[in-house]
Amino acid sequence: MKMIKHSLAIMFALLVSMPAWANDDGPKAVIETTVKQIIKVLDARTDKNTLTEADRDAIRQVIKGRFDYRDMARRSLGKPWRDLNEAEQTHFTDVYRELLERSYGNRLAEYKDQTVAFEDAELEEKRKGVVATVKSRVIDGNREIPVDYSMHQTESGWQVYEITIEGTGMVKTKYLEYKSLLKKDGYDPLLKALEDQLAKLKARDAG
Repeated sequence: MKMIKHSLAIMFALLVSMPAWANDDGPKAVIETTVKQIIKVLDARTDKNTLTEADRDAIRQVIKGRFDYRDMARRSLGKPWRDLNEAEQTHFTDVYRELLERSYGNRLAEYKDQTVAFEDAELEEKRKGVVATVKSRVIDGNREIPVDYSMHQTESGWQVYEITIEGTGMVKTKYLEYKSLLKKDGYDPLLKALEDQLAKLKARDAG
C-alpha cells in the first residue's frame, strides 16, 4: 500500500522537461500547467492500464525543461561531482535523467483520475538567489499525499531541483544511497550499476 501511495505521488512529481514557458510565469504556474498537461496525456490513453512509448514521448515533450536535472544529479552525487570533467558530468546527468524517467515513469499507468491541488508559491531569498517552494496534494479518495517542489530560477525559467514526498526529499534520498555506494566502491562502479539498471528498465519496457 505504501509503495502504491508513493507511486501515485511520484507520478506527478517526477517526469520533466518542456520548452521554456513565458518569463512571467511564476513557479506555481509552471508546476500546475505541467501537471495538468501530463494528466491530459494520461486521460487520452486508449488503454488506461499501460503506458506506451508514444505516451512516454508525449509526456517528455510536455515536461521538457521544467526540472534542473543537472543540478539534481550534482546534488545527488555530492563531492565526487567536482572531480568529473564536463563530458563526465553530462554523461552522469543523462544516465540520472533517463533512470528517473524510466523508473518512475513506469508508475504512470497507475493513474486513475486522482486530482492535484496546489498552494501559492512560498519565496525565500538565498545566497545564490530566490528559491520557491510549491506545495501540492495528490488527492486519491480520502487520502491526500503531500508533494512539495523546490524550485530556482535558471536561464530557462523556474526549474525544480528537489521533490519532497511526505517529508522525504527525492534528491536527498539519492544522495544518501549514492554516498553509501561511493564509499564502498567508488564512482566508476556506481556509474556502471546505474547504467546496468537503466539498460534493464529499457529492455523490460521494450519487451
